Amino acid sequence: MKLSVIIICFNSLGNLRPLLESLQSALEGIDSEIVITDNGSTDGTADFIAAHYPSVNYLRLDKNRGVAYARNRAIERARGQFLWILDDDTVVNARAAHDLLGYLERNADCGIAACALFSANGERQLSYKPFPGPLLKLRNVLGLGSADPYAARLAAGDPFEPVYVIGACQMIRREVISAVGLLDEAIFYGPEDADFCLRARRAGWHVAYLPESGIIHHWQRITTRRPFSKTGRAHIRGLLHFYLRHPWGR
Repeated sequence: MKLSVIIICFNSLGNLRPLLESLQSALEGIDSEIVITDNGSTDGTADFIAAHYPSVNYLRLDKNRGVAYARNRAIERARGQFLWILDDDTVVNARAAHDLLGYLERNADCGIAACALFSANGERQLSYKPFPGPLLKLRNVLGLGSADPYAARLAAGDPFEPVYVIGACQMIRREVISAVGLLDEAIFYGPEDADFCLRARRAGWHVAYLPESGIIHHWQRITTRRPFSKTGRAHIRGLLHFYLRHPWGR
């Protein structure tokens, strides 16, 4: 099988419906499967998938066990040569699927590729990232923002390599999983995506961002909107774990 689409969800049926609908046409002509791990939803997700998408490989967990844990369970069930990790609040298209697959197939040293993410009104999101150092994270929480270190490369329009691409959209070569392992389950919610990209880069794989191809992402920004909520506190614990594992960006 060529491609496994990896999705996790948690009480987000309103987002999951349009994503699954968009995947039906986006995956046309690709030998593919959809694998979903449900973090214990109580909003009717299981019944909806059984009724409308019986071919989906669906696993429902007993409770919300976090992003990394849920994605890992889906990755373990996936059969594809390439794994397309998507957040449940994305809406995809055929160009993105084919562009990402084509790029990875043409560039054997690239382990992780991502396309652009756009809001519903067409605004490009900063999903291509430098190292998420403490000062940068603090500025984000305070809403201060910072200069885009990749602005010149973005303007050129060619694929480029940031430190990491966010987990809302990552297409991963299976060999990367074999080389560096699964996502770090000690991180409940962020920055498991940065950790995985850094581990892949350390193992010699490149991480690519394709600015000319994109999908819609209804970015929820849970940890910046509610930094001291239960999820926000889990994010902070994940960051501390991440900094111990990657001191000074290594």
